[in-house]
Amino acid sequence: MAEAHAAVAFSFSVTPDGVNVAVNHEALWAVFHSGVLSWNRKIHRIKNSFHNGIYPASAMSLLFTISIVLALCLGGFDVSYGSIKYIQTHFPGISYANDTVNFVISSVIFSTILWITVINVIKYILRLLFNYQNWMYEVRGKKVSWQTKLWVVLVKSFSGRHPKLYSYQASLPKLPVPGVEDTMNRYLLSVRPLLDDEKYNRMKGLAEEFKNGIGNKLQRYLILKSWWASNYVSDWWEEYVYLRGRAPIMINSNFYGIDAVFLKPTHRPLSRAGNIIYSMLKFRREVDREELEPIILNKTVPLCSSQYERQFNTTRIPGVETDQLIQYHDSSHIAVYHKGRYYKVYIRNKGVLLTPCEIEYTLQKIVDDDSVPSPGEKELAALTAGERVAWAKARAEYFSKGKNKASLHAIEKAAFCVTLDEDAQEFDLNVEEKPELLDVYGQAMLHGKGYDRWFDKSFTLVVCANGRIGFNAEHSWADAPIMAHLWEYAISEDNLILGYTEDGHCKGELGPTPPPHPIRLEWDIPKPCQSIIEEQLQVAKQLISDVDLHLMVHTAFGKGLIKQCKVSPDAFLQIALQLTYYRTAGKFCLTYESSMTRLYREGRTETVRSCTVDSCEFVKSMDDPNCTNEERIAKFQRASESHQQGYRDAMTGKGIDRHLFCLYVVSKYLGVDSPFLAEVLSEPWRLSTSQTPHTQTNRIDLVKYPKQICAGGGFGPVADDGYGVSYIVAGEDTLFFHISSKKSCPTTSSKKFGAGINKALQDLKNLFGK
Repeated sequence: MAEAHAAVAFSFSVTPDGVNVAVNHEALWAVFHSGVLSWNRKIHRIKNSFHNGIYPASAMSLLFTISIVLALCLGGFDVSYGSIKYIQTHFPGISYANDTVNFVISSVIFSTILWITVINVIKYILRLLFNYQNWMYEVRGKKVSWQTKLWVVLVKSFSGRHPKLYSYQASLPKLPVPGVEDTMNRYLLSVRPLLDDEKYNRMKGLAEEFKNGIGNKLQRYLILKSWWASNYVSDWWEEYVYLRGRAPIMINSNFYGIDAVFLKPTHRPLSRAGNIIYSMLKFRREVDREELEPIILNKTVPLCSSQYERQFNTTRIPGVETDQLIQYHDSSHIAVYHKGRYYKVYIRNKGVLLTPCEIEYTLQKIVDDDSVPSPGEKELAALTAGERVAWAKARAEYFSKGKNKASLHAIEKAAFCVTLDEDAQEFDLNVEEKPELLDVYGQAMLHGKGYDRWFDKSFTLVVCANGRIGFNAEHSWADAPIMAHLWEYAISEDNLILGYTEDGHCKGELGPTPPPHPIRLEWDIPKPCQSIIEEQLQVAKQLISDVDLHLMVHTAFGKGLIKQCKVSPDAFLQIALQLTYYRTAGKFCLTYESSMTRLYREGRTETVRSCTVDSCEFVKSMDDPNCTNEERIAKFQRASESHQQGYRDAMTGKGIDRHLFCLYVVSKYLGVDSPFLAEVLSEPWRLSTSQTPHTQTNRIDLVKYPKQICAGGGFGPVADDGYGVSYIVAGEDTLFFHISSKKSCPTTSSKKFGAGINKALQDLKNLFGK
């Protein structure tokens, strides 16, 4: 509100009678409230910086330390070993005070130094404790070692209470650099089932040559970087994997999420939008104030929270050679797209966050607007869906001044984008006659029409015409668990806390002062730019036409039965995927499964190579008539443990692919070629998989509210002749799979693969006699 009225807060005119000054009191109040908000944010940041700087101690511990030191010194015990006397005689200024004041000031200074020293020692001890990873390798249900028990006691003893979102950041260890020889051994073991003897021996020779040659030189540079940088992988991963990519990010990079499909809290889209937008803004406020609790595994080990910093007010700016991520300090609005028009919607009224019913009221103003899009406006976002170079050049030439610059800035500075879709996403999970309706829903979230999501924004909330919701997220700023956390928060807030009236509207009433009206963004897009938009829309449509996306709901069993098999749900499903791929393709393939490295500072992801020697042996045994069920179960257990070992290695910094990737980057900086690295980095991931995290927090009790299950999300295929599979263990009896491939590939079919998954899961159930 302030920025809309600040320019007209004062006006004056000169008349024969003098100068008349008019004051717009509403504008002045808006400016005042804006200033108050700004100072509140500054105060919160200062408080949080102080809290995190001294964590796990508290401010009261300083007073306690000063009191103890003073009491002991007055009792005749010099706990400072002469330091207080030294401060009394050498510290500037205090020597002129009387003896009592001099003594008290010196004691306070010594106590403060002692307090700060102890805090840093505790932080260092916590960092050492968090480096201990053996707890991950101890199988649940079996006896825990005394070392791990002692470690848990020490961690809980040194950890503080009531941590803020970033309180543990300074105590997290750095991601370790694996040894070259260890990585070579793990790599060769991972490709052994994929290569015949001749090809394997050739690859082994390349690995030996690399290990004994250039590898050690590259490793030294990487170790040097690990000493200097907070994380030796993350900045290069963000730059070279995401921001330097020149291909379209729609489908190729962005990912999506969908609704809790067993629930439909309201049929009114604007009411649903009101609740969800409010919940997301509330989440943003908790992130800004660091009131959001960090994710802590097993109530003991914290995960890095750095990725939350760029969740809001962030956009990807296109460049000719590389893109860049821009995060604005704050944003007082969201950007809304409806029927080809863009609006700027303020989220506060006189400094107070709009309530859900006020947001619904404001969005209704947009829906009631019967204006038509400006030339080029309706399909403008196709620029963000197409080729990055074309978008960068168009942005520099046509959006650097005037209306276009101001309107584009309003979208890019928005907290996030919202699309009010004209299409409804209707489906019935209990009816098997039209399963493609769920596929259409996923496609709408993955790419829409190619021009109705702002793909550069950190995320776009999509509200369908029947009240269904979803999102499309840009990938470079963070990984899926961060968006999953926000999604879990928003859906639980919507369904369990905010709720709706009997007729489906947001609860509450409008205040005495109506919320600010939405501002229609103005554009002046010339014909040449309209031609570029049309060209990029054709690029987007071609990508969309090649996507084969299938969403599958498996309700025969879920986490409950898998646990009865005494195996990790993730290992169970990964083995099922291996079995499915082998049956559909007649061979094994290099398989990518994403795992996190957020046990370390600024950690992102690592690759678990799910196709192992043990998993291949089990898969072959399933269709071997000479193999008994007892032998198959034994092979399955070995394959499961092998997978879990790989997952643990990936999480604890002993992965393969990020190390090889960084060695490759170093080689390019040094201008040296490595046949081994070039070949490894060019290997296609024909099966790219990821498990969507669910119930990362305790906000949703699925036992009490089983229909709150979120259906997860997915992504596009990574290889032209492969599959992208995202899955979520959503409940005791429910699994969701999001399967993508390319229609242009004659050897892949997402529906056929989904049917294969169903059969594999049923075969595994039968194997265990369940």
